[in-house]
Amino acid sequence: MTRPDSDTGTRWGAAVGAVADLGVLLPIVLLLVVRNGLSPTAILLPVGVLYLVAGAAYRLPVPVQPMKAMAAVALAAGLSADVIAAAALTVGGLFLLLGCAGLLERCARLMPLAVVRGVQLAVGLALAKVGYGLVTTPAAAFGPQPPPLLAAGAAAILVGVFALYPRVGLAVAMLAALAWTVLAGGASAQLGPAPVSPPSLDMASLGTAIVLLVIPQVPLTLTSSCIATADAARLYYGPRAGRVSPDRLAKTLGGANLLAGTLSGMPMCHGSGGVSAHYRFGGRTGLTPALAGAGAIVVALVFGRAFLDHAAAFPLPLLVALLVVAALAHMRLVLTLSRRRDTAVALCIGLASTVVGLAYLVVVGLVAWWLLPSLRTGPTMARDSAAERRPATAEVATQSGS
Repeated sequence: MTRPDSDTGTRWGAAVGAVADLGVLLPIVLLLVVRNGLSPTAILLPVGVLYLVAGAAYRLPVPVQPMKAMAAVALAAGLSADVIAAAALTVGGLFLLLGCAGLLERCARLMPLAVVRGVQLAVGLALAKVGYGLVTTPAAAFGPQPPPLLAAGAAAILVGVFALYPRVGLAVAMLAALAWTVLAGGASAQLGPAPVSPPSLDMASLGTAIVLLVIPQVPLTLTSSCIATADAARLYYGPRAGRVSPDRLAKTLGGANLLAGTLSGMPMCHGSGGVSAHYRFGGRTGLTPALAGAGAIVVALVFGRAFLDHAAAFPLPLLVALLVVAALAHMRLVLTLSRRRDTAVALCIGLASTVVGLAYLVVVGLVAWWLLPSLRTGPTMARDSAAERRPATAEVATQSGS
């Protein structure tokens, strides 16, 4: 059985893997455009740039995702584009400084693998929850959709198809979905970028951004976007993921958020769940993020004005299926733990995240880990903790459908 990192992939796999993370990106982008008044071009242009940078810097499928905690609060509170831009500028500058100072590598050394796996399990459960919400209560931003039971059945069938034929199944589904989207969206002559304007910042918008958006997001970005993303890349790609370090991830997402804030765009990050999504559908090299970035830039500059009408017609069952596949692949990473105690810690963090904020659970998990020696000692079931930190084994390849 081959190791995941031994499969360098194909152009076909790279192209299919490039769209695998749409289930996370597209719903949040649509909602931010409709509810918060963000420009589609201001959102998608920085996304495309960060994808291109990720492809060149890491040469692996490192994903680009919305900062989900920020997006959830911004949507719930109806925050303006100026407040969201202030948050992007603040978190961008902060993580760029942290990355340049090399502080995240030191944080990663203090982060036990059990807590990292717990964060990854929590992310997988969060993705599944978003998919459930899309089926049961589709957002008003989307056009007419099938009834919930029919949508859930269609999504379940697609998940089964993707499990058996991941690359071909997704390619066929995407082509059919794009054809439907174009036809349902109607003919539009409004080509070209949507209007973009710099934010109007003041102390009030900056204070609101820091309190409501930045403070809840920073711990999640530190753990999931930087530390857990680097860990997932090492699991899937082994030595080839040497460039994917927490500090470098902080630098690339920090710089991209400075661009996004300048354009009044969407705060964004890398994401450990996106690593699983791109890998599951065939992404193996930097060509995957390069294709994703080029596609986002084309949509931003050529179809920005027509984006809302057409993207709103995109079939929800396909987005839900992508979310579920990524969620399952990401949750399976907890199976790479060998010690029962590590698995128990990861399960507690992951399951408790459905009712308690993940940032608090990470703090509690770290305190418990370092204050209770019994969690750090004891016999292993199969491998010692040093082996768990080595690159991915054939076990992960099997779990990921390779």
